Amino acid sequence: MKTKKLPKDWQEVELGGVANISSGNSAPQEDKYFKNGKHNFYRTYDVGLVHIDSRLSKSRDKLNDLAIKECRLELFPKDTILFPKSGASTFLNHRVMIKQEGYISSHLATIIPKDLINPLFLFYILLQIDAKSLTSDQSYPSLKISELKKLKIPLPPLATQKAIVQILEKAEALKQKREQTNKFADEYLKSVFSEMFLNKEFEEKKLEEVCDITMGQSPPGNSYNENGEGTPFFQGKAEFTEKYPVVKKWTTKPSKLAEPNSILMSVRAPVGDVNLCNIKCCIGRGLASIKPIEKFTNLYYLYFLLQNIKDKIEYLGSGSTFKAITSKQLATLKIPIPPLVLQQKFAQIVEHVEKLKEKQKQSKEHINEMFNSLMQKAFNGELVK
Repeated sequence: MKTKKLPKDWQEVELGGVANISSGNSAPQEDKYFKNGKHNFYRTYDVGLVHIDSRLSKSRDKLNDLAIKECRLELFPKDTILFPKSGASTFLNHRVMIKQEGYISSHLATIIPKDLINPLFLFYILLQIDAKSLTSDQSYPSLKISELKKLKIPLPPLATQKAIVQILEKAEALKQKREQTNKFADEYLKSVFSEMFLNKEFEEKKLEEVCDITMGQSPPGNSYNENGEGTPFFQGKAEFTEKYPVVKKWTTKPSKLAEPNSILMSVRAPVGDVNLCNIKCCIGRGLASIKPIEKFTNLYYLYFLLQNIKDKIEYLGSGSTFKAITSKQLATLKIPIPPLVLQQKFAQIVEHVEKLKEKQKQSKEHINEMFNSLMQKAFNGELVK
């Protein structure tokens, strides 16, 4: 971590000196360990879902007492910071701190602050770390615990740490207010969708009857690049955001293509997550492209419908340890098809709300710039004297 010359009462220390660093445990592989579970089992899925969160308190999967007894898993305390260290999410810079104790997947590094450092101060420092800077081989998404331990960070006195945290928390609260506004907009759209379409009697059709479906296929590995050469390439859920996937790779030998104004669905664990596709792109085997046939269904109606029936789609996924949905299961999925004019009316509402969200996004970006500037000054010793 690059910093300017630090104040006299600050130190530069290795992360391993102020925190206990290890990793989680291999996930239990049998369904019996999750049946009626009550203990949090944090995975990269939970971390990726929130991206950055200093108050994560629940996980999607829960372990039961049998798992705790037979699998000999380590229990991690609250204020443990989770740092992805292997797999597709390693370089996405997700960072969370858990506020409820739990068990952790082996794909996550666990960073437990010692008494020398304020947990939130350390959390904010780790937001400044680009995981790619910690490995010499960026083509292989993996970090070594030994390298994390050697990471150099600034360490002011505890009183200074506390003062910095108080300032950053106020800035963070402002960010969250902007984010909350968009959440309200999303909830409004879900409410409108529910009012217009749920618990109503509409004709049902198979997905393949109203959409063009393309199952992904990964291009040759030697065709990948990160310098923009060729066709944008999405492998799976790892590139998804709130609405559109983020391009991180390209391929010079595209196989299966998705078109703009279609929907990308994750068909391999996790199953059922969707994003809108706004560019022509190549899709790997972790994705399917679903393009509405306009005379039957509207893009926004279908997008919200698929979000609403995600649990149903996920249930179709086969495999106890690695869920996946087949092309036949997806094609024969039955969905309600309301009158097209009703779907289009909903789409107009969505487009209006999206314009309002875009204005909020611009405001949020300005606040993010301010927050990042504050953090940079904080860890250079310029914020609190």
